[in-house]
Amino acid sequence: MNVAVVDIGSNSTRLLIAEMDGGRVTAELVRHSDVTRLGAGVDADGRLREDAMERVFKTLASYRAQIDQHECERAVAVLTSAVRDSANGAEFADTVRSRFGLEPHVLSGDQEARLTFLGATSERDASDTTPTLVLDIGGGSTELVIGAGTEVVFHVSTQAGVVRQTERHLHQDPPDEAELEKLAADVRSILRDAVPEDRRRAVEHAIAVAGTATSLAAIAQKLEPYDPERVQGYVLSVAECQRIRDELVRLPLRARREVPGLHPDRAPTIVAGVAIFLEVLSLFGLERIEISEHDILRGAALAL
Repeated sequence: MNVAVVDIGSNSTRLLIAEMDGGRVTAELVRHSDVTRLGAGVDADGRLREDAMERVFKTLASYRAQIDQHECERAVAVLTSAVRDSANGAEFADTVRSRFGLEPHVLSGDQEARLTFLGATSERDASDTTPTLVLDIGGGSTELVIGAGTEVVFHVSTQAGVVRQTERHLHQDPPDEAELEKLAADVRSILRDAVPEDRRRAVEHAIAVAGTATSLAAIAQKLEPYDPERVQGYVLSVAECQRIRDELVRLPLRARREVPGLHPDRAPTIVAGVAIFLEVLSLFGLERIEISEHDILRGAALAL
């Protein structure tokens, strides 16, 4: 049986078509990611903009053709921070259903956390009870999920997404030091308030998913073209992440678009992404983090 999952996030819209057997993903047949920036302006205006919605709709039309081609028996869409936080989010979700035949799930923070953790840990031994942090840096929010085995014990959704933080703080090109310091201080404050100290100390392992994490793994390896097999399981150190940050913050946008391993459409928000990434590692006292291609898309395929 083939199933399709579309993740409509604040910064990107993504498609997974997976072959399922006995409640397991046996093969990933299609995986696409397009930067659509649905969350642009939501932090300031509280509404999804018409141009942002149209970018998503154009992408969904292409995805629908591929879903039909693979004769998927189930097709769902998961909608996260941008839709959850916007005044016209319900109307947008209705359009996703009526125009594209996708069953929309506007996820609560709890649902998003559990699906993300399920996806990120889906290939681990279920008996492994190492306390693990799953980090998902999105466009509108950053999700921090802590669990052991298959059980989530703590999660929080913070307003530290790459689109929000870029719009709030980064106005120069390239960003100046004062802007970078304000962004880092804002993120640090948000994260400290969100995660109790005992939860931070308990974490022994960490997995990072989604676009910022996979981009950093690709940049670190200078992957041209992008190779998901080399990204999956890559271990990124703090020192390597700091080196990438130092290189990126010196570059104007046009030069960031040319960085090997970085998709040009992610160049406008990658500086905020790496800043959030480093603040999370610092908060949890981590020296390294595993990068995973398996995220909320896989979790939704398994659970919805």
